[in-house]
Order: sequence, then structure tokens, then C-alpha cells
Amino acid sequence: MLNLFWADEGGLPANDRGLAYGDGLFETVRMQGQQGVLLSRHLMRLVRDAARLGIEVSREELRGVCVQAAQRWADSFENGWVLKLTLTRGAGGRGYRPDDKMRPNLLVSAGPLPPAPDAEGVVADFSSVSLSVNPMFAGIKSLNRLEQVMAARQLHDGLFEVIMSNRDGYLIEGTRTNLLLKTREGWVTPPVSALAVAGVMREWLLERLRERGESVLERPLTIADATGPDCQGLFLLNSVFGLVPVRCFADQDLPVDSGLATIVHPLDLLE
Repeated sequence: MLNLFWADEGGLPANDRGLAYGDGLFETVRMQGQQGVLLSRHLMRLVRDAARLGIEVSREELRGVCVQAAQRWADSFENGWVLKLTLTRGAGGRGYRPDDKMRPNLLVSAGPLPPAPDAEGVVADFSSVSLSVNPMFAGIKSLNRLEQVMAARQLHDGLFEVIMSNRDGYLIEGTRTNLLLKTREGWVTPPVSALAVAGVMREWLLERLRERGESVLERPLTIADATGPDCQGLFLLNSVFGLVPVRCFADQDLPVDSGLATIVHPLDLLE
């Protein structure tokens, strides 16, 4: 059972472990009315990754909360909205060691849909902040996002995203996006084991590409891959805005391939 908190009625208690230690996870779901984009995958990921942290929560209970949230807020937004679920281990205790009997806290909030990116392509650059991924937490959308926060401080008008690399120099992901590169050998994306966040849009799209018989390789992504002559298109993936091509990366013009637009549009994935 969850302790449920609505953001418009107040926040989490001051002794919540998510506030104190980042001990929790979150999901942001693009909503249109009372339906959510890839909602079942968001809930599946939250349950799966919570289990990796030893936080027990059921998909059925989360889905029921989403229904309540949609009834509560859908009419407040005309052109879509974003539902955020913040799950923490719970409240209480002093020090890092959690109490096994804690009940998880779930904070539910809503906000407006951000402006859509330019469908003709966006501008991205390298981040000066490196990304460290502990294998134990690879892919988990946890509340520990300080590296992304520091990298996002580099964003400014005209720069849509900065791409973060690991200590070995491989490109990993953006501050809020996963990467997909089209090359002469097929589609290439960093493996889940290297990611800070394994996005649900990434997961869905890779499945569709493989179903179409296209080559999809999950391997380390180099700077030369993204800026060299083999690059036929670099894409940013996010379940809120879907897929957007990068037309300029690190002051270098990139080819823009619009072919993926025929199979990727968030509003086609409402549930």
C-alpha cells in the first residue's frame, strides 16, 4: 500500500527519504485528456525499477492513481499535459539505513506540456559534465540526477540539448533524452548497461525497428560515429516529445532523415 500525496494539496513530509537521500524514482508521462503516452510501459518500468531498489509497489495501484489524476487534472489543460509520479521509499528513520517496514510515498503532480521542438531538427552540443553510471543502477530513473542538473545549466535559447559522455569518452545520453544514430551499418544506440535512464520511448522504438527487419546495434557510441561521414542522422528520444532529429551538433551540420516520423508520433501511442 502507498501513502498518496497530491502536489496541489501539499508536499511530502520533511523526513521523506526521497528528499533526504534521493531514495526513490520518478516517471513523467505525456497526457492527452485522460490518456497517457506509453502509460503501461511507464508503470511497468516504475514497478520493475522500484523492485531493484527494494521498494514494493503494484502496477494495479499505480494505474488506479493515474486514473484519479486524469480525472482530477485533464480538464485543466487544453493542449496536453504532463503527469509526474514521484515514488520514494517512505518517511522516517535517521541515517542511510532504511526501515524494512516503511510504506512507500507517492507524490502526484501535473504540469503543462512543454513547447514542441522544431520538427525540422534541433541544435545540440557536447556537455562539459561527464556522466557516471553505477552498474547497479544502470537505466533506473532515480531521483539522483545531479549530473543532469549541472549539465542542463549549459542549455540556453537555441540549444535544445547537451550530450553527456562517460569517462571513456563514449556518448551516453542527453540530459533528458536517449540517443539513436542512423549509420551505414544500421541503427546504433548505447546499450542499457551504459545508460543512466533507459527511456520507454527508446524501448518502444527499438522494438518497432527490429519488427521491421532493420538492423539495430546496441554498442558504445563514439564522437566519430556522430560527427563522421557514416552518420546519416542523429535523433533524440523522449516520451514527452517523441523523436526529434538533430540538425546541428557541436557546430557541425548533420543530415536530417524524416523517415522515422512515419512510425513515431507520441499521440499515436496513447493508452
